[in-house]
Amino acid sequence: MTTIQASNHPIYFNAEGYEALNEHLNSNKYSNIFIIVDSNTNEACLTKLLPVLETDLTIEIIEFENGEINKNIETCVEIWNVLTELSADRKSLVINLGGGVVTDLGGFVASTFKRGIDFINIPTTLLSMVDASVGGKNGVDLGNLKNQIGVFNLPVMVIVHTDFLESLPQNEMRSGLAEMLKHGLIFDKKYWEQFLNLKELDYADFDALIHRSVAIKNEIVTLDPTEKNIRKSLNFGHTLGHAIESYFLESTDKTTLLHGEAIAVGMILESYIAWKKSLLSQEEYLEIKVAIKAIFDTILFSSSDIDPILELLIHDKKNEYGSIQFALIDGIGNIKINQLVENELILDAFKDYQS
Repeated sequence: MTTIQASNHPIYFNAEGYEALNEHLNSNKYSNIFIIVDSNTNEACLTKLLPVLETDLTIEIIEFENGEINKNIETCVEIWNVLTELSADRKSLVINLGGGVVTDLGGFVASTFKRGIDFINIPTTLLSMVDASVGGKNGVDLGNLKNQIGVFNLPVMVIVHTDFLESLPQNEMRSGLAEMLKHGLIFDKKYWEQFLNLKELDYADFDALIHRSVAIKNEIVTLDPTEKNIRKSLNFGHTLGHAIESYFLESTDKTTLLHGEAIAVGMILESYIAWKKSLLSQEEYLEIKVAIKAIFDTILFSSSDIDPILELLIHDKKNEYGSIQFALIDGIGNIKINQLVENELILDAFKDYQS
């Protein structure tokens, strides 16, 4: 697969990535290397990375407990303290090895330590490969509110190596698939149609599908690095999806949803809204609903769930001037941003989702 040139940094694939990484280590005078992992990637992924690193530099491993619940400023403070204790300086390099929680948090840690040090993202989940590690968004959650604290800052490079997917649980693979479906829905109808019958999908070509998904996101991000315009299209499914994800994260009587599971619900809900606003045909809406529900289980919402989910929309970082902003599909493969949606239509979308 060919290298993708993102905004001022390359995205490498598979073995080519390790070659580029070692070349970069040998041509830059770093003082030491810190690899940030969570408890999962420390066990499952670190042994794949360490043997391929060709460097005499000191390598320190910094681990934190896995899970979205640990993507917070307290974890950052702990890591900043460890970096300080281990004599990290402005010429240190951080390598983030993990899923979206690791690349989001690790990128934020590196971007703010001593006003910013170099970092490299090596995503190990499908979701982080096609979404979180690409685009320069780094940050943490504030309580149960997703990604409220953060910065735009680009890594030196991103390395997508699909060997890491071998140990990924099936539900995590589905979670990443949600973002790939989104890329087709907002940008490339033909790409979306490749997923309509997963049984006929040749998984030998899955690397090519990942590459296309990364290329779509990169093209959008390159046009709008700081999300002033077209990059908002990537928020399709996320306005309601993030609120649902946050609600299930904070509710003691709910099973926490993976990011992609919540976004799958959000895409169906927001497609319904697009249909009712005459942006989608009923046929297109039903195609989306049926295809996504064939992959993801239907989540049950009681009447008492909806109000707190709507309350969480108020805090969504995509809101401007007190208004809730949606990115809605304008026919499969196209998008309209900055769309206002009334609460009544959102309630109708929840009813239809569970029908």
